[in-house]
Amino acid sequence: MRHIVSALVENKPGVLARISTLFAARGYNIDSLTVAPTEDPTISRMTIVVEGDERILEQVEKQLNKLIDVIKVREYSEVEHLERDLMLVKVKADKSARSQIIELVDIFRAKIVDVSQESLIIEVTGDKKKVDALLELLRPYGVIEMVRTGVVAMARGK
Repeated sequence: MRHIVSALVENKPGVLARISTLFAARGYNIDSLTVAPTEDPTISRMTIVVEGDERILEQVEKQLNKLIDVIKVREYSEVEHLERDLMLVKVKADKSARSQIIELVDIFRAKIVDVSQESLIIEVTGDKKKVDALLELLRPYGVIEMVRTGVVAMARGK
């Protein structure tokens, strides 16, 4: 099962290294990891996506809570939340394929952010399913390069 874990941490050097080492030492693979300062510049939010059963999730939460630099840990699978992922993808786009690619971009409410003679760079934001779906539809045209931010998530309401 896929779990999204949010950790508020002190915004200090070495915190990311300690947390990633914690995961590696226990043999847990991080599927996605994003980190950025919050509205308070002394605190960062880490959003970690990990695959595993409830036992693995429980261990992850316990181990994170033991770290001094961790302020709060929250898991989102049982909570109403929003999640987003950002992808930039460079696709081969000769004259014959360009209009079809532009149609796909419009359907997915994505944006073309760069145009060259042989390629387009497309920006898409959404949940994992949406981003994955667009990527799969673009593959036949020839994906040259792709980069993703990883998941960010936030609980709905208060």
